[in-house]
Amino acid sequence: MKTLVLSLVLALAASRAADAADITAQPTLTLEGAKRAVAAALAYARAHDAPGAAVAVVDAGGHTICLERLDGTFPASADVSIGKARTAANFGRATRGMEDSINKNRPALAAVAAVTPFTPLQGGIPIMRGKEVVGAIGVSGAASAEQDEAIAVAGAEALRATASSSSPVR
Repeated sequence: MKTLVLSLVLALAASRAADAADITAQPTLTLEGAKRAVAAALAYARAHDAPGAAVAVVDAGGHTICLERLDGTFPASADVSIGKARTAANFGRATRGMEDSINKNRPALAAVAAVTPFTPLQGGIPIMRGKEVVGAIGVSGAASAEQDEAIAVAGAEALRATASSSSPVR
C-alpha cells in the first residue's frame, strides 16, 4: 500500500514538473500600458504639428489592444497603423528596415506577404521588455513616414520611461 501511495505522489510531482517545462510565463502589455503609449504618441503628434495620426497598439501576437485617430486623419490610416504595429510585433523590429529593404530592390521580402499579412512601411516600433517583444505601436497619417515613426517612438518610449515605476506589462 505504501508503495502505491508513494508511486502516485511521485507520478503527480513528475506531471507538475512536466507541465511547468511545457508552459512559460510571457509578459503581456496591459490596456493601461497601451493607452499610455497612445496618449504619449498623440501628445507628441500635437506638439510637433502633425496634420493627423492614427495610433494603434497591439500585443505580442499582433492583436489590437488600443486604437485612436486624430480628427481629420484619413480613414484608412487606422488600418495602416494596425498593420504597421502588427508587423513590428510579429517581426520584432522596426518596420523602417523592411521598407528600406524593399525600396533597395530586395524582392524576396515582398514575397512574405504571401505567407503572412504585413505592412512594411515606416512607422511601426516594437515595445520591448528586456529582449522580449510585449507589443508594438504603429502610426499612420502624419506629415511623412519619418513623422509617423517619430510619433511611434514617442509612444514606445513612454512605456520604457515608466517601466520601473508602474509596470505597463503584467
